Amino acid sequence: MSARPHPRVLTKLRQLWRLVRESHAQPMTGTPRLPITPVDGGSAITFIGHSSFLVQMADQAVLIEPVLATRLILLRRQRPPGLRHADLPPLDAVLLTHAHMDHLNRPSLRAVCREMRRRGLPAPVAVVPRGVADLVRPLGFRAVHELDWWQTQPLGPLMITATPAKHWGARMFRDTHRGFGGYTLAAPGAPTIYHSGDTAYFGGFPEIAARLHPDIALLPIGAYFPDSYRAVHTSPEEALQAFRELGAHTMIPMHFGTFRLGREPMSEPLPRLLAAAAKLGIGSHIRPLEEGETRLVSVRIPQAQHSHVRQTASV
Repeated sequence: MSARPHPRVLTKLRQLWRLVRESHAQPMTGTPRLPITPVDGGSAITFIGHSSFLVQMADQAVLIEPVLATRLILLRRQRPPGLRHADLPPLDAVLLTHAHMDHLNRPSLRAVCREMRRRGLPAPVAVVPRGVADLVRPLGFRAVHELDWWQTQPLGPLMITATPAKHWGARMFRDTHRGFGGYTLAAPGAPTIYHSGDTAYFGGFPEIAARLHPDIALLPIGAYFPDSYRAVHTSPEEALQAFRELGAHTMIPMHFGTFRLGREPMSEPLPRLLAAAAKLGIGSHIRPLEEGETRLVSVRIPQAQHSHVRQTASV
């Protein structure tokens, strides 16, 4: 007699099937763009969609969580990726924050490595949390580096540091040994960029601020309803509170508008974030990017320019 599936697994499967049906209800909207290359030692952050970014800084090109596929098995994205793999610059590294399928997309990773080889370029290295290397080693990377929280991996002049998060890392329910977290990217003269990965609001943001001093924070704002989802995700208001505690100058929101992962309306997270920021008087520090849009930063942001955001954290 076969064992019956655990009730939690059945609930998750029912939720997923409902999201799959809804993801096919409307056609995708939007078109990819070409990435912009920074000049004169500047930095560039290009939003690809969901939690995927291209970061160019310190003469290094880093992809963070590239999900370039139009489907995650059956779940279809609502907007196409802002960049195509054929239009990517030569890549030095790919960062993955955890093994969930909307963050670690094996077909996209394989395509990125294949594209670099097609051009006669070396494949990038991969940086992953502890316990995730086995998922990406067969995909064609030049090397795979596993990091625990607070460990650092150098990439030329760029220092990549793994940061804590409040989430979970299992890919298939039972492989709970897999790690999770975020990263900062730092180099002399460049803005320090923090990508939180998926996370709930937790008490670790002040420590990240004290240790790593981020200038630009890429923070998730979607998949927060029903309220039980906030055990592993942030609401827009919680993401804003994290931003204030990080003391960063600029927040770029992510993890919204691409995949139907929560029950809140797809159009709700960004207006909620902007309204909350305006109420606190820090709306000018929130810089949403459209898919394929690039934000150029010429030099590191002086710490004095962070002060207004920091002051509001105590309000």
